[in-house]
Amino acid sequence: MLEQRLGKVLSASGLYESEPWGFEADTFFLNQVIQVQTGYSAIQVHELTRHIEMELGRVKAVGEGYCSRNIDIDLLYFNNEVIHSDDLVVPHQRLHERKFTLTPLVEVASGFIHPIFKVNQLELLNRCEDQRKVWHYQMEQV
Repeated sequence: MLEQRLGKVLSASGLYESEPWGFEADTFFLNQVIQVQTGYSAIQVHELTRHIEMELGRVKAVGEGYCSRNIDIDLLYFNNEVIHSDDLVVPHQRLHERKFTLTPLVEVASGFIHPIFKVNQLELLNRCEDQRKVWHYQMEQV
């Protein structure tokens, strides 16, 4: 759906499984980073990904904090732009704190320089204090 709606997928990391971050949950999570070439603005991409989430059954959480959801599409970077609006913050404000984000990000864009911190993704991962486990997802063979 991302390629159909946003533009050409340039690269995609493998799938990574991880422990919950920021809350307790009974299940682990699957994560992937996808790099897309698009003609849309960051705000338009954000709106389009919200529509995709709704189509895939995401229900808006009620209350504060994190919770389990069937789909969550985050805009981590948009070129070298820095955006602070009511609806969107780019670069994603917590990506440097989350090993489950940085691990697949390093796979597809290890040398990309964070426009605020001025270091690449590998360095962000090396500095990350998140101790939760992240591992390559192994699909069960039938």
